[in-house]
Amino acid sequence: MNGTAERPEIVVGVDPAGNWRLAVSWAVDEAERRRSALRLVVAVPPPRDSQHVDDTPRFQTRAIAGRNALAAAAGRVHERGPGIQVTTALLEGEPARVMAGLSQEAAMVVLGSRHLSRTEEFLSAGSLVVPVTAQARCPVVVVGDAEHGTQAAPYLVAGFDGSESSRAALAFALEEAHLRGCGLRTVAAWEPPVFTRRPEHAALQAERQRLREATSAPAQRHPDVSLTHEVTVGPPVEVLAKAAEHALAVVVGRRGHGGYTGMRVGSVVHGLLHRAHCPVVTVPTA
Repeated sequence: MNGTAERPEIVVGVDPAGNWRLAVSWAVDEAERRRSALRLVVAVPPPRDSQHVDDTPRFQTRAIAGRNALAAAAGRVHERGPGIQVTTALLEGEPARVMAGLSQEAAMVVLGSRHLSRTEEFLSAGSLVVPVTAQARCPVVVVGDAEHGTQAAPYLVAGFDGSESSRAALAFALEEAHLRGCGLRTVAAWEPPVFTRRPEHAALQAERQRLREATSAPAQRHPDVSLTHEVTVGPPVEVLAKAAEHALAVVVGRRGHGGYTGMRVGSVVHGLLHRAHCPVVTVPTA
Protein backbone atom coordinates (compact mmCIF):
# COMPACT_ATOMS: atom_id res chain seq x y z
CA MET A 1 0.00 0.00 0.00
CA ASN A 2 1.44 3.39 -0.91
CA GLY A 3 1.67 6.33 1.46
CA THR A 4 -1.24 8.27 0.01
CA ALA A 5 -3.72 5.50 0.73
CA GLU A 6 -2.89 5.66 4.46
CA ARG A 7 -3.71 9.36 4.80
CA PRO A 8 -7.12 11.06 4.83
CA GLU A 9 -8.25 12.11 1.37
CA ILE A 10 -8.65 15.65 0.16
CA VAL A 11 -12.22 15.91 -1.12
CA VAL A 12 -12.90 18.30 -3.99
CA GLY A 13 -16.39 19.44 -4.89
CA VAL A 14 -16.65 19.70 -8.67
CA ASP A 15 -19.39 22.06 -9.83
CA PRO A 16 -20.43 21.17 -13.40
CA ALA A 17 -22.08 24.59 -13.74
CA GLY A 18 -19.09 26.55 -12.41
CA ASN A 19 -15.37 26.98 -12.92
CA TRP A 20 -13.91 24.06 -10.99
CA ARG A 21 -10.42 24.30 -12.54
CA LEU A 22 -8.84 26.60 -9.95
CA ALA A 23 -10.13 24.48 -7.08
CA VAL A 24 -8.91 21.23 -8.65
CA SER A 25 -5.49 22.71 -9.41
CA TRP A 26 -5.16 24.00 -5.85
CA ALA A 27 -6.15 20.59 -4.48
CA VAL A 28 -3.59 18.80 -6.65
CA ASP A 29 -0.79 20.98 -5.32
CA GLU A 30 -1.99 20.46 -1.76
CA ALA A 31 -2.21 16.69 -2.26
CA GLU A 32 1.40 16.67 -3.41
CA ARG A 33 2.48 18.64 -0.34
CA ARG A 34 0.58 16.34 2.02
CA ARG A 35 1.13 13.12 0.04
CA SER A 36 -2.62 12.59 0.10
CA ALA A 37 -5.07 11.10 -2.36
CA LEU A 38 -7.78 13.16 -4.06
CA ARG A 39 -11.46 12.36 -4.29
CA LEU A 40 -13.39 14.35 -6.88
CA VAL A 41 -17.11 14.52 -6.13
CA VAL A 42 -20.25 15.70 -7.91
CA ALA A 43 -23.49 15.47 -5.93
CA VAL A 44 -26.76 15.49 -7.85
CA PRO A 45 -30.04 16.26 -6.05
CA PRO A 46 -32.41 13.28 -6.26
CA PRO A 47 -35.35 13.47 -8.68
CA ARG A 48 -38.61 14.72 -7.26
CA ASP A 49 -41.47 12.66 -8.64
CA SER A 50 -44.93 13.91 -7.76
CA GLN A 51 -48.34 13.56 -9.37
CA HIS A 52 -47.73 16.87 -11.13
CA VAL A 53 -44.07 16.84 -12.18
CA ASP A 54 -41.63 14.07 -13.08
CA ASP A 55 -38.13 15.42 -12.40
CA THR A 56 -36.34 12.34 -13.76
CA PRO A 57 -35.25 13.86 -17.11
CA ARG A 58 -33.60 16.82 -15.35
CA PHE A 59 -31.88 14.46 -12.91
CA GLN A 60 -30.52 12.43 -15.81
CA THR A 61 -29.26 15.58 -17.54
CA ARG A 62 -27.49 16.67 -14.36
CA ALA A 63 -25.97 13.23 -13.94
CA ILE A 64 -24.55 13.29 -17.47
CA ALA A 65 -23.12 16.77 -16.88
CA GLY A 66 -21.64 15.54 -13.60
CA ARG A 67 -19.94 12.54 -15.19
CA ASN A 68 -18.49 14.75 -17.93
CA ALA A 69 -17.18 17.26 -15.37
CA LEU A 70 -15.61 14.50 -13.28
CA ALA A 71 -13.85 13.04 -16.31
CA ALA A 72 -12.48 16.46 -17.26
CA ALA A 73 -11.39 17.16 -13.67
CA ALA A 74 -9.66 13.80 -13.37
CA GLY A 75 -7.82 14.55 -16.62
CA ARG A 76 -6.61 17.83 -15.14
CA VAL A 77 -5.34 16.00 -12.05
CA HIS A 78 -3.33 13.56 -14.19
CA GLU A 79 -1.82 16.43 -16.15
CA ARG A 80 -0.86 18.57 -13.16
CA GLY A 81 0.07 15.81 -10.71
CA PRO A 82 0.74 12.54 -12.52
CA GLY A 83 1.64 10.75 -9.29
CA ILE A 84 -1.51 11.72 -7.38
CA GLN A 85 -3.95 8.93 -6.59
CA VAL A 86 -7.39 10.14 -7.67
CA THR A 87 -10.89 8.68 -7.52
CA THR A 88 -14.18 10.12 -8.74
CA ALA A 89 -17.68 9.79 -7.35
CA LEU A 90 -21.07 10.84 -8.69
CA LEU A 91 -23.35 10.77 -5.65
CA GLU A 92 -27.08 11.24 -5.33
CA GLY A 93 -28.14 13.70 -2.66
CA GLU A 94 -28.37 17.35 -1.73
CA PRO A 95 -24.89 18.68 -2.57
CA ALA A 96 -24.24 20.58 0.67
CA ARG A 97 -25.35 17.64 2.80
CA VAL A 98 -23.26 15.19 0.78
CA MET A 99 -20.09 17.30 1.02
CA ALA A 100 -20.58 17.92 4.74
CA GLY A 101 -20.95 14.18 5.27
CA LEU A 102 -17.75 13.43 3.38
CA SER A 103 -15.89 15.95 5.54
CA GLN A 104 -16.08 13.62 8.54
CA GLU A 105 -13.29 11.43 7.17
CA ALA A 106 -11.47 13.95 4.96
CA ALA A 107 -8.27 15.89 5.55
CA MET A 108 -9.98 18.91 4.02
CA VAL A 109 -12.72 19.86 1.59
CA VAL A 110 -11.90 22.10 -1.37
CA LEU A 111 -14.58 24.09 -3.18
CA GLY A 112 -14.64 26.58 -5.99
CA SER A 113 -16.58 29.83 -5.78
CA ARG A 114 -19.06 31.30 -8.25
CA HIS A 115 -18.35 34.78 -6.82
CA LEU A 116 -21.98 35.16 -5.82
CA SER A 117 -23.08 38.12 -3.75
CA ARG A 118 -23.91 37.37 -0.14
CA THR A 119 -27.66 37.37 -0.90
CA GLU A 120 -27.19 35.12 -3.93
CA GLU A 121 -25.04 32.78 -1.86
CA PHE A 122 -27.86 32.25 0.62
CA LEU A 123 -30.64 31.97 -1.98
CA SER A 124 -28.90 29.88 -4.63
CA ALA A 125 -30.04 26.26 -4.57
CA GLY A 126 -26.67 25.16 -5.94
CA SER A 127 -24.54 27.11 -3.49
CA LEU A 128 -22.16 24.99 -1.44
CA VAL A 129 -19.77 27.50 0.08
CA VAL A 130 -21.69 28.76 3.12
CA PRO A 131 -23.52 25.56 4.18
CA VAL A 132 -20.48 23.30 3.75
CA THR A 133 -18.21 25.77 5.53
CA ALA A 134 -20.72 25.90 8.39
CA GLN A 135 -21.14 22.14 8.78
CA ALA A 136 -17.82 20.54 7.80
CA ARG A 137 -15.83 18.58 10.35
CA CYS A 138 -12.52 19.46 8.68
CA PRO A 139 -10.96 22.60 7.19
CA VAL A 140 -12.77 23.95 4.12
CA VAL A 141 -10.83 25.76 1.40
CA VAL A 142 -12.73 28.07 -0.95
CA VAL A 143 -10.71 28.83 -4.06
CA GLY A 144 -12.31 31.78 -5.80
CA ASP A 145 -9.03 33.36 -6.87
CA ALA A 146 -5.56 32.06 -7.57
CA GLU A 147 -2.77 32.21 -5.01
CA HIS A 148 -0.57 35.29 -5.15
CA GLY A 149 2.93 33.90 -5.60
CA THR A 150 4.54 37.06 -6.92
CA GLN A 151 6.02 38.19 -3.60
CA ALA A 152 9.76 37.70 -3.07
CA ALA A 153 8.95 36.01 0.25
CA PRO A 154 5.60 34.17 -0.09
CA TYR A 155 3.42 34.03 3.00
CA LEU A 156 0.12 32.94 4.49
CA VAL A 157 -2.10 35.06 6.72
CA ALA A 158 -3.85 33.72 9.82
CA GLY A 159 -6.49 35.72 11.68
CA PHE A 160 -6.64 35.61 15.48
CA ASP A 161 -9.26 36.93 17.90
CA GLY A 162 -8.61 34.80 20.97
CA SER A 163 -11.38 32.26 20.27
CA GLU A 164 -10.77 28.50 20.30
CA SER A 165 -11.61 28.42 16.61
CA SER A 166 -8.92 30.98 15.82
CA ARG A 167 -6.40 28.97 17.85
CA ALA A 168 -7.21 25.94 15.70
CA ALA A 169 -6.71 28.14 12.64
CA LEU A 170 -3.27 29.23 13.90
CA ALA A 171 -2.20 25.61 14.35
CA PHE A 172 -3.40 24.71 10.85
CA ALA A 173 -1.73 27.77 9.31
CA LEU A 174 1.62 26.93 10.95
CA GLU A 175 1.46 23.39 9.58
CA GLU A 176 0.53 24.70 6.13
CA ALA A 177 3.38 27.24 6.17
CA HIS A 178 5.77 24.46 7.16
CA LEU A 179 4.62 22.29 4.25
CA ARG A 180 4.99 25.18 1.82
CA GLY A 181 8.25 26.53 3.20
CA CYS A 182 6.76 30.02 3.44
CA GLY A 183 6.23 32.64 6.11
CA LEU A 184 3.16 33.20 8.27
CA ARG A 185 1.71 36.59 9.21
CA THR A 186 -0.53 36.25 12.26
CA VAL A 187 -2.93 39.19 12.34
CA ALA A 188 -5.32 40.48 14.98
CA ALA A 189 -7.72 43.36 14.40
CA TRP A 190 -8.44 45.72 17.27
CA GLU A 191 -11.45 47.99 17.35
CA PRO A 192 -11.28 50.59 20.16
CA PRO A 193 -14.28 50.61 22.48
CA VAL A 194 -16.56 53.62 22.29
CA PHE A 195 -15.93 54.44 25.96
CA THR A 196 -12.54 53.61 27.43
CA ARG A 197 -9.93 55.29 29.58
CA ARG A 198 -7.21 52.89 28.49
CA PRO A 199 -4.59 54.45 26.19
CA GLU A 200 -4.63 52.98 22.69
CA HIS A 201 -0.92 52.08 22.73
CA ALA A 202 -1.38 50.08 25.94
CA ALA A 203 -4.33 48.18 24.48
CA LEU A 204 -2.42 47.38 21.29
CA GLN A 205 0.57 46.20 23.31
CA ALA A 206 -1.70 43.88 25.31
CA GLU A 207 -3.15 42.46 22.08
CA ARG A 208 0.33 41.83 20.68
CA GLN A 209 1.31 40.01 23.84
CA ARG A 210 -1.82 37.85 23.69
CA LEU A 211 -1.03 37.01 20.06
CA ARG A 212 2.57 36.05 20.89
CA GLU A 213 1.44 33.84 23.75
CA ALA A 214 -1.16 32.11 21.54
CA THR A 215 1.41 31.25 18.88
CA SER A 216 4.21 30.24 21.26
CA ALA A 217 3.32 26.58 21.79
CA PRO A 218 2.21 25.68 18.23
CA ALA A 219 5.19 27.56 16.75
CA GLN A 220 7.57 25.27 18.65
CA ARG A 221 6.34 22.37 16.49
CA HIS A 222 7.41 24.22 13.35
CA PRO A 223 10.51 26.27 14.24
CA ASP A 224 11.38 26.61 10.55
CA VAL A 225 8.41 28.90 9.88
CA SER A 226 9.17 32.62 9.76
CA LEU A 227 6.45 34.08 11.99
CA THR A 228 5.31 37.68 12.48
CA HIS A 229 2.71 39.16 14.86
CA GLU A 230 0.61 42.12 13.77
CA VAL A 231 -2.16 44.02 15.53
CA THR A 232 -3.98 46.54 13.35
CA VAL A 233 -6.73 48.98 14.27
CA GLY A 234 -9.88 48.45 12.21
CA PRO A 235 -12.76 46.08 11.40
CA PRO A 236 -11.52 42.45 11.20
CA VAL A 237 -12.73 41.76 7.66
CA GLU A 238 -11.05 44.86 6.26
CA VAL A 239 -7.84 44.26 8.22
CA LEU A 240 -7.53 40.62 7.14
CA ALA A 241 -8.53 41.26 3.52
CA LYS A 242 -5.87 43.95 3.24
CA ALA A 243 -3.22 41.80 4.94
CA ALA A 244 -4.01 38.97 2.49
CA GLU A 245 -3.87 41.07 -0.69
CA HIS A 246 -0.63 39.35 -1.76
CA ALA A 247 -0.96 36.17 0.32
CA LEU A 248 -1.03 32.56 -0.79
CA ALA A 249 -4.15 32.12 1.37
CA VAL A 250 -5.88 33.49 4.45
CA VAL A 251 -6.72 31.10 7.30
CA VAL A 252 -9.43 31.85 9.88
CA GLY A 253 -11.45 30.05 12.52
CA ARG A 254 -15.00 29.14 11.64
CA ARG A 255 -16.64 30.74 14.67
CA GLY A 256 -14.93 33.69 16.30
CA HIS A 257 -15.94 36.28 18.88
CA GLY A 258 -17.35 38.63 16.25
CA GLY A 259 -20.44 36.69 15.16
CA TYR A 260 -23.96 36.50 16.51
CA THR A 261 -25.43 33.91 18.84
CA GLY A 262 -26.58 30.87 16.90
CA MET A 263 -24.43 31.48 13.83
CA ARG A 264 -22.32 28.50 12.81
CA VAL A 265 -20.11 30.65 10.58
CA GLY A 266 -18.67 33.82 12.02
CA SER A 267 -19.21 37.22 10.46
CA VAL A 268 -15.49 37.44 9.60
CA VAL A 269 -15.71 34.23 7.56
CA HIS A 270 -18.75 35.56 5.71
CA GLY A 271 -16.95 38.78 4.94
CA LEU A 272 -13.71 37.19 3.76
CA LEU A 273 -15.50 34.76 1.47
CA HIS A 274 -16.70 37.80 -0.48
CA ARG A 275 -13.78 40.19 0.04
CA ALA A 276 -10.54 38.22 -0.02
CA HIS A 277 -8.71 37.90 -3.34
CA CYS A 278 -6.97 34.65 -2.45
CA PRO A 279 -8.08 31.21 -1.24
CA VAL A 280 -9.89 31.32 2.11
CA VAL A 281 -9.35 28.44 4.56
CA THR A 282 -11.90 28.05 7.35
CA VAL A 283 -10.95 25.81 10.28
CA PRO A 284 -13.48 24.37 12.77
CA THR A 285 -12.68 24.15 16.46
CA ALA A 286 -10.40 21.19 17.10
